[in-house]
Amino acid sequence: METLREKAINVISKLPDFASIDDIMYRLYVIDKVRKGKEAIKQRDSISIEELKGEMGSW
Repeated sequence: METLREKAINVISKLPDFASIDDIMYRLYVIDKVRKGKEAIKQRDSISIEELKGEMGSW
C-alpha cells in the first residue's frame, strides 16, 4: 500500500514543471479530502443521499 508521503510525491511529480505552489497545495488538499472521505465511509461516519437531500432542503 502506498503511504501518504509516496502518494504526495507521485502526484507532485506528475504536475508540469511550471506548476505553482497553489497548484501543488490544491492537489495535496484534494488527496487529503478523498482519503478522509474514504476513511469516514469505512468507519460508517457518513450520511445517506436521502439524509443529505433532507438537510439541503432545510437551507
